Amino acid sequence: MTTSRKLQAVIESVAASDGAGVKLRRSLGSRQNLRFDPFLMLDEFFSDNPDDYLAGFPSHPHRGFETVTYMLDGRMRHRDSAGHEGLLQGGGVQWMTAGRGVIHSEMPEQDAGRMEGFQLWLNLPAQDKMCAPWYRDIPAEAIPKLKTPDGVVVHVIAGASQGAAGAMQRQATQPLYLDLHFPAGASFEQAMPAAHNAFVYVYRGELDVEGRAVKRQRMAIFANTPGSDGVALRAGAEGARAILIAGQPLGEPIAQHGPFVMNNHEQIIQAVEDYRAGRLA
Repeated sequence: MTTSRKLQAVIESVAASDGAGVKLRRSLGSRQNLRFDPFLMLDEFFSDNPDDYLAGFPSHPHRGFETVTYMLDGRMRHRDSAGHEGLLQGGGVQWMTAGRGVIHSEMPEQDAGRMEGFQLWLNLPAQDKMCAPWYRDIPAEAIPKLKTPDGVVVHVIAGASQGAAGAMQRQATQPLYLDLHFPAGASFEQAMPAAHNAFVYVYRGELDVEGRAVKRQRMAIFANTPGSDGVALRAGAEGARAILIAGQPLGEPIAQHGPFVMNNHEQIIQAVEDYRAGRLA
């Protein structure tokens, strides 16, 4: 990397709830109505109180995008109408393509202890929105992990970093998804095209991004600085943990109604009608 991107904005995630009342923090897709093409939503869930998560996410529909659930701690059982089932555990990822439609549930398989992780919504291009539903469980041991010379531990969930290919690749959106564990004062650089939208979300400690402190539960959004070829991050005195996410914008219109994300209003009406008629997968 030769030229790092500038910082565009820092936003604080907001308290929210979803499913049957699971408490979480939402940054993208929150009441700020913020999207960041090709990303539609980012939720962080973190609690040691079972009352905050036990009700889980009972059966609900999706169409037109992908969900990426990264579990840091805890256990969540996935079942869907396409016949997929899996147990998501600490360090693992569930990658689901809703495509033309799927009804699924995500229910905790614990009644005590910490439940912690993230769910990211990744848009699909118009040509793929009605593809067949698809699902993959990626256990922790299948996610490449490396350590940089500065001591940063990198979990490469999607894309590539430091020469290591991630567990998932997507051609249209080219997502990069890294979980970064920084020792105190450590630095990290990641190459990426200037046209890709990128952000980092801090979930432990504090990062220095272009001279600005980014604290826990805050997202730093990078500018698409002309001529830049990556981003540079440095941990504060207590170290930090953060997810770094980037992707190629689709540049397509978005029409959304709750769990349905299409390109126009007519397609949304059709999605609702298909769901009510039982025509989702």
